Amino acid sequence: MSLVLLLGVTVLPLVFLKTYIIPYLRSPLKSLPGPFFAKFTNLWRLFSHYKQTHIETQQALHDKYGDAVRIGPNVVSIADPALVKTIYSTRGTFIKSEYYSVNDALQDGHLIPNIFSTRSNVYHARALKPMAKLYSFSSALELEPSMDVTLRTLFSQLETRFMDGANAGKTCDISEWFSFFTWDFLADVTFSERMGFLERGEDVGDMIETGEKVMRYFSVVGQIPTLDKLLGKNPHLPYKFADFSVTAGFCTQRFLERVQLPDEEKQTKKDFMASFMQAKREYPELVGDDEIIGILILNVLGGADTSSIILKAVLYHMLRNPLYHHTLVAELRASLPSPSPRTTPSPSPSSSSSSHHYPLPLSHAQTSTLPYLQACILETLRFHPVLGHVLERVVPSSGLTLSSGVVLPPGTIVGVNPWVMSRSTLVYGPDASTFRPGRWLRDEGVGETEEAHGERVARMKSADLAWGGGNRVCLGRPLAMVQVAKVVASLFAYYDLALEDPTQEWHLHKQWLVLPHKIRIKIARAPM
Repeated sequence: MSLVLLLGVTVLPLVFLKTYIIPYLRSPLKSLPGPFFAKFTNLWRLFSHYKQTHIETQQALHDKYGDAVRIGPNVVSIADPALVKTIYSTRGTFIKSEYYSVNDALQDGHLIPNIFSTRSNVYHARALKPMAKLYSFSSALELEPSMDVTLRTLFSQLETRFMDGANAGKTCDISEWFSFFTWDFLADVTFSERMGFLERGEDVGDMIETGEKVMRYFSVVGQIPTLDKLLGKNPHLPYKFADFSVTAGFCTQRFLERVQLPDEEKQTKKDFMASFMQAKREYPELVGDDEIIGILILNVLGGADTSSIILKAVLYHMLRNPLYHHTLVAELRASLPSPSPRTTPSPSPSSSSSSHHYPLPLSHAQTSTLPYLQACILETLRFHPVLGHVLERVVPSSGLTLSSGVVLPPGTIVGVNPWVMSRSTLVYGPDASTFRPGRWLRDEGVGETEEAHGERVARMKSADLAWGGGNRVCLGRPLAMVQVAKVVASLFAYYDLALEDPTQEWHLHKQWLVLPHKIRIKIARAPM
């Protein structure tokens, strides 16, 4: 027997024993149920995410085993509503895992975290301090006029391309147009300059497609974060993985152009970039040019995809359920003044449709008073959470006691998948797996009081992870909620919508975000 073969026969079993068997036997998690191979290696969950079966798989595992399932050698998926506020507390006791570090940027050989990817509560609080007020609800309402301009551009393009003249009756993939709208809107309120998605009717610079590829990389490689050093962060690797270089270049160029403007012209700009530059003047020790460019990129990327997913999901589930669709349309059209406010000229006077008048979008003041609209949005956020992964956190030194009495030791990675929690019958009732907007309204049929209704809704919201949780909740939530309500209300109020083929299901790309595709609809002006 050769020396090499002898060493292989001797050493490999020892390596296997040390790497897999001994850690398994010594693990404090060995009493927890879960897939057999997941107890030995994170490759099990990596392949589950690669195949995009992780949501259904995790749901099935919790249905079989209960509230705590071991999905990795040191990873436990939690489905206990009582632990949500513990794991995702506003104090941030459970810090993010290394999973998020895959989103760090590599620049000149150094890893640079951002407000999303950082695991440090200190860094996060420091970065958030000068920016938090810019993402408040009142700040979101200040952007409503810009939202209206971009929304009227969406109406203009939909009418011109799918309703007017020879184009009348053409079907529309509304999933594409919602993405075009949200990307252009975020660019407008960030830079006072749209990217041209709506006017061109296409993915400019393949930024949307590239963003999806990056999310897929994050989804898969994040299951074994050390792989990122060998792949995406490896400067010597000949293959280049998708990144945000095009979007980053756009943001950097807009920033450099703004810096070079005369001071008096800079002062006329009322957008996120102007606010970020003001934050730099107020907090020079916290905000530099790199921080501004970083938050500009996150502003566009994070906000655009999140809002478009919610819009697509609301429309799809409304059109798949005729009763809910009819109820929503009836509420919206009853709220319109008579005649309907189709009094504002096209935002694109140079277009062939410049003689048309496009609907005036419903205001937040209107949409906030429509209970069924709000219920439809809340139910969509529950039934189709934007995030499709376990939101990983690290158990602190105090440990984590499960409802079974099992204590998870410090350093264990735990988390809740919003899709799993959203199907909890303990929280949402026996029909948790059914889309039903009425669950958010007071059940007058059984005599539910206002107080009981408020308590029930509070219980449902306490388990809600649609926007993340605790001290790391999504900054853009107020703006997204205002935007979604306005778009949904205006579209269903002014247009008759129907799926091209009601039997055809949409396509879901299940990554870090759960991205809908291929929602073909027929659209026509509603008789007013």
